[in-house]
Amino acid sequence: MSNESKETFNPELDLVLERIVEVPVELVWNAWTKPEQLMHWFTPAPWKTIDCRINLQPGGEFYTMMESPEGKHFPNNGCFLEIVPLKKLVFTDSLLPGYRPSGSSFMTAFVTMESLGNATKYKAVAKHKDPETKKQHEDMGFMDGWGTALDQLVAYTKTLPR
Repeated sequence: MSNESKETFNPELDLVLERIVEVPVELVWNAWTKPEQLMHWFTPAPWKTIDCRINLQPGGEFYTMMESPEGKHFPNNGCFLEIVPLKKLVFTDSLLPGYRPSGSSFMTAFVTMESLGNATKYKAVAKHKDPETKKQHEDMGFMDGWGTALDQLVAYTKTLPR
């Protein structure tokens, strides 16, 4: 299967956020792949990410625990499907670590990064199994939520030593 067929956008099933951010690709990559960094930006404030485990290999764990402003906890279990250093992360909640079926599925995410010198072309695609799940994600605030998280990623990386 070619990369093109895996990453084809279906407007009835997929949501896309694409932006150029003024952060080098290495910093964007590290923010996505280092748990201690991801916890600073991944969940739109006032929500928080209070736990994160990343095993950066195909079939490896991608786990986050989100906390609502009221203190309620929301675990997110999944696994990585594809990793291309400094270029692409693909993960899903359809599978648990080791490719074990999860019994539930909300989305598969493709996060791609392209170096533009001191900036990065960033694209996040959330693929859903049906139009209802896509609408649910849209209604939950995909654009605002993922957009805010990206803004937080940029702000966080600007605090890091270069």
